[in-house]
Amino acid sequence: MAGKIIGNELLLQSRLCAHGSTPNFQQRQLHLSAFLSKRRKTAEEKHAIEFAPKKKNKPQTSGVVDIWRNMTVADLAQSCQLELEHIQEVMLYVKGAGNIDATARLEDPKVIKDIAAKCGLKTKIVAAPVEEEEVLKDRDVVPRPPPAPENLKERPPVVTVMGHVDHGKTTLLDSLRGASVAAGEAGGITQHIGAFTVELDNGEKVTFLDTPGHAAFSAMRARGANLTDIIVLVIAAEDGVMEQTKEVLRLAKEQSVPIIVAINKIDKPGANVERVKKELSQHGIALEGYGGDTIAVGISALQGTNLDELTEAVSTQATLMGLKGEYTGPVEAVVVESKIDSHRGKLSTAIVSRGTLRKGAILVSGQAWAKVRGLFDHAGQPISEVTPGMPVEILGWRELPLAGDLILEVESERVANSVLRWRANQAMKEKALSDAEAINEKRREHEEQYREERDKARRSGFYRRKQLGPRQKEAAPDDGKPRINVIVKGDVHGSVEAILDVLETYDDNERCRLDVIHYAVGDVNESDLELARLFNAIVYAFSVNVASKATKGVTIRSVDIIYRLVDDLKKEINAKLPLVDVEEEVGEANVLQLFDINEGRRKVTVLGCRCTKGLLKKSLKYKVKRNGELLADELSLESMRHLKNEVDSIKKDVECGLRLNDQSIELKAGDTIVCYQINREPQQTEWDPGF
Repeated sequence: MAGKIIGNELLLQSRLCAHGSTPNFQQRQLHLSAFLSKRRKTAEEKHAIEFAPKKKNKPQTSGVVDIWRNMTVADLAQSCQLELEHIQEVMLYVKGAGNIDATARLEDPKVIKDIAAKCGLKTKIVAAPVEEEEVLKDRDVVPRPPPAPENLKERPPVVTVMGHVDHGKTTLLDSLRGASVAAGEAGGITQHIGAFTVELDNGEKVTFLDTPGHAAFSAMRARGANLTDIIVLVIAAEDGVMEQTKEVLRLAKEQSVPIIVAINKIDKPGANVERVKKELSQHGIALEGYGGDTIAVGISALQGTNLDELTEAVSTQATLMGLKGEYTGPVEAVVVESKIDSHRGKLSTAIVSRGTLRKGAILVSGQAWAKVRGLFDHAGQPISEVTPGMPVEILGWRELPLAGDLILEVESERVANSVLRWRANQAMKEKALSDAEAINEKRREHEEQYREERDKARRSGFYRRKQLGPRQKEAAPDDGKPRINVIVKGDVHGSVEAILDVLETYDDNERCRLDVIHYAVGDVNESDLELARLFNAIVYAFSVNVASKATKGVTIRSVDIIYRLVDDLKKEINAKLPLVDVEEEVGEANVLQLFDINEGRRKVTVLGCRCTKGLLKKSLKYKVKRNGELLADELSLESMRHLKNEVDSIKKDVECGLRLNDQSIELKAGDTIVCYQINREPQQTEWDPGF
């Protein structure tokens, strides 16, 4: 550019010289600055007002921020890379945001998403960040300390319906919630615990637990007592206080749980309400009108009589107790039941005791954990959250939790795995300690056996140490006793547990061994069938489906009531027991007189007898009794005569002559000759589970 300008200047100077004029270089100055080469502004641009660029409170992210459950307000501000005050201001316009303190936790992911959306950001749910030391160090998780009184709110009561079998517990609940339950139970007997919510006429909600009344479910009833706030004890007016009724009274006393007595079946002819009240007084239950405060209501669950009075009594008792729960913080719950659904997978029924359970929570129970993928109410309808005192069906378990275990919420899957590793390690240590005595006993036996073999080898000398004959088998020889192998598959964990408790009462292993080689919750699958073929086992499918694969060579028994399973198992055991000899008396005869006769050179004795009972047969066996004591047994006849004729049998009140094959027995007149036969009859097991 500068070269071009200089060239133009020289051209101008040469032209001026050609016209005879001298250029004045002092008056003409050429500025070559780059600033002067800029374009001049227009009038509009000169009058335009320029403002300084405004600082925008915009995150440095790409617009997608990481969020997690139970994150604090400060964590959200840090994740969004926004000022804390900005997040707190936005929270004022978000419904359900709650406390805006920096340390306040945001439990609902939906609320966190709404806050981020107000800030113009998208969200992505991730696991909560965990310190590296916390990941590497395994630890356990325990329930939180008791909550502060200002954090408590009212919650619905948990009411457990208990009583003896067939006293109308399920029918009562059927009438309360207006759904047919008893018809769906096998034989009208509740086989597992059912938890559901009932809305009373006054608008209040009550969580009911239906526990079995059968004797096989004592542990399940005990779990129901541990979960409950109020016990509704159902007693049939015609039967009165029974064995399971006494057990409920004992459990309620141990757990200090208030009781409301529902005297059921008052519409039946044999009902006697006053007799039931007197029996309860004899067992330490002070009823209203008898000097106590325990409420007793006469009802008819089938007809719906006085159900309003019962629900009012439950509501009044709950109000007097002032039941409250904490709705914030990590969730705590108790497993009521667990099962495997063929379509949805592993499920557990639980009652939340603390916190609010939502989808996506990480739960730990015993040695099982879950990332909640779905929450369902008692009717199978999906729900978004569960508050204290409410039952829920949880979907998402990796392993089935055990009924009665405590459910605790943790921050992330890493923490859950850390807790499970710690608990598994503790379980192994406890098992090692419990097995230490058996291990030491086995070690002592091995040491004694080793010393005996060593001393024997030293005494025998070097050349005699070599073992003679075939090598002994490593496996223990078969003792020859009959054996029955069983595989148990049930619909829920409580039913399987109850079946195993019943089988634990088997006490006839001396005659026939009973072994449970496998048990689990869920349908009968192909691996169960293969295991049954291998061990020649009987598969008991308790209210579950059976795999469609061919079941040739496998015995499968589908049952839905436990006492029917026991009856079938008794038949199998009786069929395995060997036949036994049973003596059957056919007839008797009195010895009237003895006759000595000569048969060739041998002197023999003939018994003159009269048949007094039954029938005498020559081919059967005989025994001799004197004054009720046995003289000889397993005798046979060489001859049986009536008059002079040889006969095969003698009827009652007929005289005959008998000659025994054993002539060495000294008989007298007045002795009794018994004719008997040996029958091979099947044995009966003496096992009685106590039903």
